[in-house]
Amino acid sequence: MADIDDLSLPPEIAARLPGWQDTLDNFRALRRPGPGRAAVPFVCDVLRAAERAGRPAVQPRCGVGGHPEMVELLRALNEAGPAVLSVTVDAHTRLRRFDVASALLRTDPTELNGYPLVAHGWQRGRELTRAVPVPLEVRHGSPDARGLFAVAMAAGITSFEGGGIGYNLPYSKDVPLGHSLRAWQRVDAVCGTLADAGVVIDRELFGTLTAVLVPPSVSLAMTLLEGLAAVREGVRCLSVSYPQSGEIHQDVAALRAIRTVAARYLGAEVEVYPVLHEFMGVFPRTPEFAGLLILCGGLTARLGGATKVVSKTVQEAYGIPDAAANAEGIRMAALGASEMLDFVRLEEDRIAEEQHWIEREVAEIVEPVLSSRELFTGIEEGFREGRLDIPFSASVHARSRIVPRRDRSGAIRYAECGGLAFSAAVRRRQAAALERSGAPDRTLLEAADTDIHYFLQKENAFTMARRNRGN
Repeated sequence: MADIDDLSLPPEIAARLPGWQDTLDNFRALRRPGPGRAAVPFVCDVLRAAERAGRPAVQPRCGVGGHPEMVELLRALNEAGPAVLSVTVDAHTRLRRFDVASALLRTDPTELNGYPLVAHGWQRGRELTRAVPVPLEVRHGSPDARGLFAVAMAAGITSFEGGGIGYNLPYSKDVPLGHSLRAWQRVDAVCGTLADAGVVIDRELFGTLTAVLVPPSVSLAMTLLEGLAAVREGVRCLSVSYPQSGEIHQDVAALRAIRTVAARYLGAEVEVYPVLHEFMGVFPRTPEFAGLLILCGGLTARLGGATKVVSKTVQEAYGIPDAAANAEGIRMAALGASEMLDFVRLEEDRIAEEQHWIEREVAEIVEPVLSSRELFTGIEEGFREGRLDIPFSASVHARSRIVPRRDRSGAIRYAECGGLAFSAAVRRRQAAALERSGAPDRTLLEAADTDIHYFLQKENAFTMARRNRGN
């Protein structure tokens, strides 16, 4: 049985933590109403309720440096009706530069691009969990999150995002995969111990990866490998996230494939919930077009059977959104997932075909890894040899030989498969989809750059056409 001591924390963090029993008692107390406050559900409770209702829960991203400002932000966003709220952590904490985060917190918290939870400490973390009647999730991007996780658990936060692949290769230049995989293994082992004690922590896996033209099968394959590692350590609740590509049939197929792939490989002992991250690429600049994309994200989440949707705002093109825009993004995503759009129907045959091929591609990526003598060894060897890969990686430990492109419909395909062990049938389908797109002759890099700006181009074309009609 693993507990906080098994995380091998730096002494300066371990010495400030409460005891294990105090942490358990605090989690249990959250579900009970107290003087002047309502009971707070766990994130797993919210996901189960959303699953029963058939409508995705909505969660925004949010995080600021100062503690009073963070409390105020959570309370302001709670008025918009989210089911879960985020504590997005600053870059210094993500990289375990806790001393830098603490120094900035003392001198100028506005210099921090998120909430430095470790610097603030678990007592203030508990103030956050009791500031609003909805549960919190920590979002960060750390390849080694053991210290942050320990403080989050002491604070009573019931969802923790990340994994040894998705929170390493997209973010870090030279963190060995073996290190991040085994650091996250210890996090998952503590989650397993907490689950045995009746405290189920939702572990969200970051299938969004680099958030730029991520082919669905790469997203699902990476989260599946992380999910297998988590389940082996006793994790009972997994949220598997997928990034909205913008072609609704492909996105719906990918979300539905999460359940099928999970049932095939992860077994019945774990709850698995599909999550849609609304479009994370280059965002439209006009509020109208950006709002339409947010609305479409909510609709996509509902049609794909997602249990949660992580919302965006109309200010994405300009930087960190203010609270008012964030609240409006929550409401817009919820509207897209509401009964108001239940009349929308898609081509089910097209979705079924897309889902079939996504699931086949996932199998061809992961099954050679699963046949290796040990999971982590198989993952490390796979990336070293290029049989596992992600596009546009920041890390020297991924080859980044995958080159994604959009076809005529906007769906993301493989222009180059790199070293992925795809069958001839998969490669033929990918090539045929791009041949039919009729794209002009350009270098792959030029073509990929155009595809990255997909919605910006659509916005520009729409604006120009409207302007011409006006003339």
